[in-house]
Amino acid sequence: MDKKLIYIVLLISVLIMVPTTYAQTAGQSASLQKPEDHQSSAVVKNDAYYAKKRLVIKRVLERYGSPMIDSAGGFANTCRSYDIDCYLLPSIAGLESGFGKHIWPDSHNAFGWGRGFLMFDSWDDCIDAVGKGLRKKYMDKGAMTIEQIAPIYSESSTWAPRVNYFMQVFQDEEKKIDLFFSQGSVQL
Repeated sequence: MDKKLIYIVLLISVLIMVPTTYAQTAGQSASLQKPEDHQSSAVVKNDAYYAKKRLVIKRVLERYGSPMIDSAGGFANTCRSYDIDCYLLPSIAGLESGFGKHIWPDSHNAFGWGRGFLMFDSWDDCIDAVGKGLRKKYMDKGAMTIEQIAPIYSESSTWAPRVNYFMQVFQDEEKKIDLFFSQGSVQL
């Protein structure tokens, strides 16, 4: 059997076993941290969970022609390390720089972090720094939703709705993947 086919079958098998939940909160964002703490949620954050998030992020970055495509794993690793929603950082990058397409040359700063003037050696370094900063300077101080983060992160009154737009893009892509895998078994 071809190694690529084995990998695809293994990935599909893992993704089929991943439980999913969708937080819907009228009027405000769902919490960006610890969905397992919510009584109605039964999200198991294992390797399959993060593999699925990585796949979703990669597919959306590909659709937008992002130079950050190879950092889908960096996004997933950072959300795992700092226990934040896996779609928050790429959503901010989507808003702030068109997913890394509009940045200072060689800055790798897709988030407008430090007003966009901070320079990073790689996309993954920047993703990790921003994830760590969001955790320590925002979430650990009580800013748990996009609406709570917005006035600290940006002066724009439209920042939160625009980040929420990209969050929805990622969530819709995840729903497509879930629908595909819920259609039944794969014939080889």
